[in-house]
Amino acid sequence: MPQKPKRLIVIGAGFAGLNLVKELAHEEIDILLIDRSNHHLFQPLLYQVASAALSPADIAMPIRAIFKNQKNVKVIMAEVKKINKKQNSIELADGSTFDFDFLAVASGARHSYFGNDSWEEFAPGLKSIADALKIRQNILRAYEHAEMLSAENLLPPEELKSTVEKLLTFVIVGAGPTGVELAGAIGEIAHKTLRYEFRNIDPHSTRVVLVEAFERILPPYPAELSARAEKSLKKLGVEVLTSSMVKKIRPNEILINDQKVAAGNIFWAAGNAASPLLQTIGCELDKAGRAIVNSYLQLPENENIFILGDCANFTTKDKKVLPAVAGVAIQQGKFTAKNISYSLKDQKLRPFEFHDRGTMATIGRASAVAQIGKLKFHGLTAWLLWSVVHVMYLIGFRNRVAVMSNWVWSYLTDKRSVRLITYQ
Repeated sequence: MPQKPKRLIVIGAGFAGLNLVKELAHEEIDILLIDRSNHHLFQPLLYQVASAALSPADIAMPIRAIFKNQKNVKVIMAEVKKINKKQNSIELADGSTFDFDFLAVASGARHSYFGNDSWEEFAPGLKSIADALKIRQNILRAYEHAEMLSAENLLPPEELKSTVEKLLTFVIVGAGPTGVELAGAIGEIAHKTLRYEFRNIDPHSTRVVLVEAFERILPPYPAELSARAEKSLKKLGVEVLTSSMVKKIRPNEILINDQKVAAGNIFWAAGNAASPLLQTIGCELDKAGRAIVNSYLQLPENENIFILGDCANFTTKDKKVLPAVAGVAIQQGKFTAKNISYSLKDQKLRPFEFHDRGTMATIGRASAVAQIGKLKFHGLTAWLLWSVVHVMYLIGFRNRVAVMSNWVWSYLTDKRSVRLITYQ
């Protein structure tokens, strides 16, 4: 009688989970892929949905479509509520339970407000399509509201002036890649896209403020690239406040150090915390809620449980903790697939080694910074590299064509093709 294939449950269809499952396409293993959404999301381009450059469908693809030809995969859209490491089982939100031989937790991260969770209501972050659409609506509505008030002189002159200034002030907290890219995108919207489209307000008067607690933006990047990125942002009219701490956020107001800024929109890009699902395992977690893993990306006390991507605290040989970025997650997913294959064949597992293939961030049209190995790039060259890499990693031919078409159109015209305000 043939032996029943072992079961691998993968929680999360992000970069780590997706690559893990794809790499096991030819293995005799029963894979159950569970995600709370029905699509894989290319998060590095999420800010372009928020800034009206791309549509949600351009950067997302149904999970079932991705794996329609992979026979050893079953896909479930559900939320996992609990992991029972002693019984080798998981529990869904509806109470259903599933047993596993191997488990890979790649459920991503959420926003971290560093103990100030009440700020989330007034300073939304950017993790999902819903977040991106909300931010897009808020940006576009700010201009429409300012135009309406100005067109009809609905307020006394001084009050109208201060109200419009507040509406057209955007504060982004956190100057990592997401914050820098979003600030640059809003700067482009104000100074280029909407330049001639309103009759009673001047989009050029938009105030974009980027706040960073460290002494420079893009802290993990080389200082030279941080400086070039800051210079490019300032060309787009972005105010860059470094060594600046957010003390308080209220509706339409933020306290930065000791300075109050009235802002119609405040966006959060300052911190991440791992999925709260990890707290149900009963394993050692770091301050960001990530599970401490061994050199094989396993829980030390449960070697059939792998923790990947934003959920994992992995320390390299030179004592550095890997950042929660797509490149790390992709490599960890592919590598874990190999180790699971070795396990199925009773072979020795290999320790994970991260190969740094570079970092990059875009600021705007033909403006980016990048480091690949010891080489540093900026301006158009870096922007072209950034574009090629991001298109290459997109899932689906249609998505690649759509994104490239939109980028070419935006490059030639300075226009953004998805400036729609929809009502929900």
